[in-house]
Order: sequence, then C-alpha cells, then structure tokens
Amino acid sequence: MEAIRDRKAGGKKARGARTATIELALFAPYNEAAALTGSFNDWQDLPMTKGDDGVFRASLDLADGTYEYKFKVRSRSWFFEPGQWVTITDPYATDVNPENDNGVLRVAGGRRVVDEYVWRHDAVPLPPDQDLIIYELHVGDFSGGEADPFERGKFEHVVEKLDYLVDLGVNAVELMPVKEYPGDHSWGYNPRHFFATESSYGSTADLKRLVDECHARGIRVLIDGVYNHAESACPLAHVDHDYWFLHEPKDPEWNWGPEFDYGKTDERLGVMPARRFVGDAVRFWVSEYHIDGIRYDAARQIGDFDFMRWVVAEAKETAGPKPFYNVAEYTPPVPEITGPDGPMDGCWHDTFKHRVLAYLKSGECDLGEMADAIDARRLGFPAPTNVVNFLSNHDHERELRELGEAGLAGEEAFRRAKLGAALLMTAFGIPMLWMGQEFGEHTEKTVERNKLRWPLLAAPENRDLREHYKSLIALRRSHPALTSANLDFVLRDDARKLLAFRRWGDAGDEVLVVLNLSGEFRGGVEVSFAECAGAWHEWTRGYDVAADGATLRVDLGPREAHVFVRPS
Repeated sequence: MEAIRDRKAGGKKARGARTATIELALFAPYNEAAALTGSFNDWQDLPMTKGDDGVFRASLDLADGTYEYKFKVRSRSWFFEPGQWVTITDPYATDVNPENDNGVLRVAGGRRVVDEYVWRHDAVPLPPDQDLIIYELHVGDFSGGEADPFERGKFEHVVEKLDYLVDLGVNAVELMPVKEYPGDHSWGYNPRHFFATESSYGSTADLKRLVDECHARGIRVLIDGVYNHAESACPLAHVDHDYWFLHEPKDPEWNWGPEFDYGKTDERLGVMPARRFVGDAVRFWVSEYHIDGIRYDAARQIGDFDFMRWVVAEAKETAGPKPFYNVAEYTPPVPEITGPDGPMDGCWHDTFKHRVLAYLKSGECDLGEMADAIDARRLGFPAPTNVVNFLSNHDHERELRELGEAGLAGEEAFRRAKLGAALLMTAFGIPMLWMGQEFGEHTEKTVERNKLRWPLLAAPENRDLREHYKSLIALRRSHPALTSANLDFVLRDDARKLLAFRRWGDAGDEVLVVLNLSGEFRGGVEVSFAECAGAWHEWTRGYDVAADGATLRVDLGPREAHVFVRPS
C-alpha cells in the first residue's frame, strides 16, 4: 500500500523546498488545442502553446514535491466526435495513480525525477549472453503461496526470493510485462502506459531495487516488452489514433489492441511517430531501470525487420558496454529473425518445446526431428545465442500438467521431466525455465491469480526434481562446452531409439550426453568416437567409467539420459 499512498499525495509539497520551472509537453502535431490540469492549480485548465515541432507546452513554477496531472486535448481519433475534448494521461508519464489514471509528477532538487533511488551494484560483473540460464516469472504470481496471512506478489517479494534463485543457479530473470496496465492483476500484455511501472507491484524505486539486488547477485534482468500493440485506452489512441496506430489490424485473428504503425512517416516533421514513441520508451527503460535485455512480444505480428533492427540498435547503444540481449517471440521460429543479418540476437525456440514435449508425452519420436531440436544449427541458427530453448512458458500449460493430461503421473511423470531437464540444459542454445518448472508445479494455466505453490517442495519427488535441475544448471555453469557452438552426434540408432551427442569447449572441456529414448532397458550401449578414450564421470548419478579405446559402454534405463564429463 506504500506505493498507492504515495500516488494519492496529490499536490503535496516539501516544506521549505526550492521552486523551479518545470515544463510539461504533449506531442500532438495535428490536434487543434490542448490544456494542462493538475493538483498544482486546483485542476483548472491551463492552455498549452503548440510549437512548430508539433509539441504543446506549458511551464509551471513548482516546489519540490509530488503532484498529479492530466492533459486535455481536442481529439482527432475517428471514434470521437470531430474536435471533441478528451482528458488523457500523459503518454510519457513515468508513474500513474491507478485509482484515477492521473499522471504522477515528482520534483526533487529543482528538477523532475522518476524517484530518488540510488544504485549500488552497477559495477558487479554480469554473465555474457551465451552463459545465460533464464528464469521467466510473473511478479504477481511468483512470490506467493506461502502459508502466511499476507497478500503477496510485489517487487519486494521477488527480492525476498532471489537467494532461492541463486541457490538454484539461474543467472537471468525475465520479468513478464511490468508496465502499467488496467486493473490490479494481468499478465501485462495489455499495456496502457509505456513509461510507467505497474502500480500493484510496488513503486518505481521498488523495481529499481529488484534490478539492483539481482545485479548484486550476478543475475541479469530482462523485461518482456510489448511493442506490437497497446491497450485500447492507451492515451495515444485517444489523441490521434491513426497517427500512431494502424487504422485496421493486420490480422483480426491476432489482434490484441491498437497496432503500432511502424511504416508511417510524417513527411512535414520528418518523423516516424510510432518508431519515435517506442524508441523513446525502450531507451527510457534501459537507462532508467538498468535492464539487461528485452524479450519482444509478438514479433511476427510486428513483422517489420527494419524497425526491429533499429530498436535493437537503440537499446544496445543506450545500454553502453554492458551485455544486452534482445530476444524475439517469433512463432514459428525462423533463422532470418536472428544471426548476422537478422534484427534480433535470439528467438524463442518453439521447435524445441514442441518436439521434446511431444516425445515426453507420447514416448514416440523421430530421431532426426529430435536431433533438430537439440542442435538448432540443423534448422539454420548458427550461434547458441540465436535460440532460447524451453519446455514451458507462460503461453503453454505447465510441463507436468501436460504430462498428466497425457496420462502420466507419479514416478513415470517425474522420470520424463528429468529427461526433459537433461535435454534442456545440454542442448545447443540458451535454456529457459518457467517459474515452478524446476519443482514440478502443475496448476492449470490461467491469467487469473495463480500463485506458485511453494509447499510442493516439501514432497520428496518435487524436491528431487528441483535438485536434478540444480545439478544440471551447475553442470552448465561449470562446463563451457555447453555454452559453445560445438556439438556432434556420435550415435544414432533408430531401431533402438538411442541417440548420443558430444559437446566440447575450446580449452578441452568435454560433455557427452547419451539418451535412451525407448521405453526399454538398453544394456551395454556402445558410443564410439575418436576423442572418447580415457576416463569419464557421470554427472547426474555420480559414477566413474573408462572408455575402452574409442568406445564407451553404458547401461541405460528406459527414457533415461546419462551425462558424462571428463573428471577434473
């Protein structure tokens, strides 16, 4: 409630504070008139003056303090009467009172500020892109479920669980959208205010502290950016809808609100309106919140590679020398979205999810298709950072639930989940977990409140699955072979459903993964390749074995993966 009380402050001024001239502006180049109203003038209309650049401006002498305000503008949007006055929130408002949609303005030290948070951990080294192990989470649902009487699900409660993520071993979190949306609970894919943080999660300073505390632990923070569309009451849509958005959706079946028109150019002012606004938003989030990457929602629906290439460059230039990862949700994935000529660093690898999970559910697979999922180079993706592999995310039912719906339960379901974990953590590409996946959360996917059930960790099979993930994550973080571009298949036996692949690093580090994808025990499986000779250690089961010449022999249970490394 702290954040909401702060937003209710209205015209609160700090006693004895200095007074400074503060300018408020609204870019509305083809609207006839605009006015400013707020707590600083008892909500009286103050006419704004439009310059040749299409910007309406008004200046105020304000003491340090917190104020609320809105704009009024003669709308040009086709769903209003011609020239109708409408009241809107500042499209660039960095904070919004959720009770009335007023913009919140803070003045401190004689200047406009978002807050007065002081960053402490910017100097901590962060992992490079190829080393990322991503954990996708929803702020409102991740941090709840404990047996306590308090409502959970804020930025501060995610901070409370960062040490859990450190213990698990992940080194990046991907926050589902945290921009202000209508109401108090949503997945966030209906953004109304592109510069403001979601008030139900806490204050702007609370989000900065979350990012800062992640950085203190060597964890990078990616945010989910929704730049294909806006929520229907987005202020820009009420100012002049067709100036920023397409008049009609490109595809009504895949329409979630007004769609940005990235191809539109205002020749008179020499500006591309949608590109300018979203570019400003991206630069703001990178600079103000010190984020380390962006996941671009619905990139296929955006479809404009030129815009995507430009906005990625803007994000990286703003981030400066630190690593910054741009990943697209582009479904189904195509190599053209990434690589040397593609606009993005990486894309969500839906192919991995669908092929691996289809096998885990049915027990049937084509080894060639499985090899394609494991090694995305076979599908045209040249670098490990080009794909983000996953078995579950917010768009799909949870892995354990899908296995349950396929008739699998108990020991067999957890056996297959462990096999999936081994594939996820050893395949070519960057692995991503959906919150709770590591301990077998299996609640039905819903956009309603659906907090993680942390007490599941008390059950032996759930706790064991988490330890399995923890071990495999430690393997990945300690063996550069698994983050390299090197992968060779050294065994393929279609009749017996056996597959093995080798990964190696430039400094001699080696990992060998042997898979029994059949439902039967396979004894004495022989894996042969020139570099096989010598001692090996099986990582997940803790036994040692020596290769006989160029051949390693291993016994495999049904639907089982053995992961070998060279002993240190």
